[in-house]
Amino acid sequence: MAPHQVVFAHGRDSGPWGTKITALAAIARAAGWAVVSPDYTHTTDPQARLTQLLALAPRPAGHLVLAGSSMGGYVSAAASNALRASGLFLMAPALYFAGYGLDAPVQAPCRAVVHGWRDAVVPVEVGIRFAREHRAELFVLDDDHALTGQMALLGALFAHFLDTVARTPLPPATVR
Repeated sequence: MAPHQVVFAHGRDSGPWGTKITALAAIARAAGWAVVSPDYTHTTDPQARLTQLLALAPRPAGHLVLAGSSMGGYVSAAASNALRASGLFLMAPALYFAGYGLDAPVQAPCRAVVHGWRDAVVPVEVGIRFAREHRAELFVLDDDHALTGQMALLGALFAHFLDTVARTPLPPATVR
């Protein structure tokens, strides 16, 4: 069994195995990570999705990475402290809107945001703000909200992120 795990959170109008998650999951598996992608399609309520992720309570032997897109970015960020995530990989995260606020600063040691300059759903300024406030790596691509026009680059960024997390020591409080 893989010691590290990635838990994906899809966007409001997407599904657990859409184009982006399927491609990124293949990269994670190739690097030896276990992958989970819960199905949130039964609700568009971000709090219900957050509750579902917290109830899943993933506790891998090694690192936990939460990777979320759009509303899933909010869900991943909001759950990251409670789940003691080692890494948080956000793609066009829906943050700072009514009902999408974070209770506390994100504590995951590794943080990255990927956003598209041409995002008409979540303004790129949202990703920039999160990166600034949480000292996250920031990658702004010439793409739209889905980020599927730059899949090769997105995949390379994700592979690099997983490698970075895997080389980061587990904090004593998160040793499982």
